This record gives sequence, structure tokens and C-alpha cells, in this order.
Amino acid sequence: MTQMALVIDLNVCVGCHACVTSCKEWNTSGESGSLADLNPYDADPSGTFFNRVQSFEAGSFPNAETIHFPKSCLHCEDPPCVPVCPTGASYKRKEDGLVLVDFDRCIGCKYCAWACPYGARELDEGRKEMTKCTLCVDRIHDENLSERDRQPACVLACPTSARLFGDIHDPDSVVSKAIEERGGYQLMPEWNTRPANHYLPRVPTEAAGCGSGSCSCKSAGSLQEPGVSPESLDAQVERGELHLASMATRI
Repeated sequence: MTQMALVIDLNVCVGCHACVTSCKEWNTSGESGSLADLNPYDADPSGTFFNRVQSFEAGSFPNAETIHFPKSCLHCEDPPCVPVCPTGASYKRKEDGLVLVDFDRCIGCKYCAWACPYGARELDEGRKEMTKCTLCVDRIHDENLSERDRQPACVLACPTSARLFGDIHDPDSVVSKAIEERGGYQLMPEWNTRPANHYLPRVPTEAAGCGSGSCSCKSAGSLQEPGVSPESLDAQVERGELHLASMATRI
């Protein structure tokens, strides 16, 4: 069965929130919108977001560093939010593995939010309906878009190509290869929800210098080993490893 998912590289996420704003912009005017913004310019703002970035400090001086951790619905293969829904509004699609919400059936009871161990569900205070990341289902299957644009808005917006998108059940996909080669892991696997989204582990700063196996510069084509020709940017775009929105940071 196909299981579409995100793989997020924590080594190159810079916490710019481009994924957050692009997600909000696309979805608030799409099939899942509108998404509430309450008191956005006051001291206590709130609103609905499908994607958030949590930043925290790790380590100690002089090796302290800031870690940015993007988090959204993980589209679990065994989602606990689905069986608890009393109206059947929460469901998992067989054709692509996405966990979605039928807003016509949702009554805003919050059972799904209580069942989700990742805090990925949010009640839209304007609509009184439960909302969540859809992996931009309204664009990834849109044949009117170019092949490159049939990806979630957050993936296309990421300036460092920290987000990859594809079928984790396809061993030849970009995401499957990244998980295998980089030791991609699931969030809180002890809950047995089998999250589809994976994270590529962060390498400590002292071990991640340029020229090391973990350095993203080499794989991105910014730095190459002596005697090795730089790989074509077009080839990287074709494989989904580099997005046009991020080329300005690579050239």
C-alpha cells in the first residue's frame, strides 16, 4: 500500500518558519480553509496552524546549539485518532495513506485530539472543527500542476531542502533512500502508531563540519571532493533532492 509522508532533515532545518507560513497561506484558501487567526496583533494571539516549528537549546557552553524541530500530523499507519471519532469524520485513505478529516461530519468533540499522542490536532475556533495537516492533498494529486509542484507547500518553500516528500513504501523513492542511508527514525515509536513521517537524526556540531559524511554541503553540491565534478542542479531537482525555491542558497 502506498504511504505518502515527509522526511525532515534536522541537520539543515534553520527554523525560518517558511514551512509554517507557506502551509498557512496555501491551506487557509484551499479545501481545508479558512484557518482562524484570533487577536493576531495582541499580547495573547492564537490561531490554527497545520505545521509548527519548536526550537530549543541543547548542549552546554561552548558546544551549545539551537535545534529546530518541525512538527505536524505524522499520518500514522495505525492512527489512534481514527477509531475514537464518533462520527467517522477522521479516516485514513487507502490510496495514499493520508489521515484526513471530513469536515461535514466533524462535530468538534476533540476526541481525536485527546487520542493523538503528538498533539497534532487543533480545533479551529472560528469553524469549531478539528483540523490537521493534509500533506496538501488538494495539490499533490492535481494533474493541472507540473510534476514538480505536486508536493506539499511546506516542501516547496523550504530554503534548505530540509523536507522531502514521497512514498515510504517505495524502496526507490527519495524518502525511503534517505531513511535507509541516514538512519531516519519515527517520533515516539513506543506508542505503536507507526508514524509515516520520519526525521533524519541531527549530528552534533563538532562532528558535522564540512567534509564530514554528515555535512549537507557536499550532498547539496556546494562542496565536492577533489577531482569530482559538481553534479547538475537539474539532476538534483529531477530526483526531488533540491527545489527551485532553495537554489539561491546553493549557487
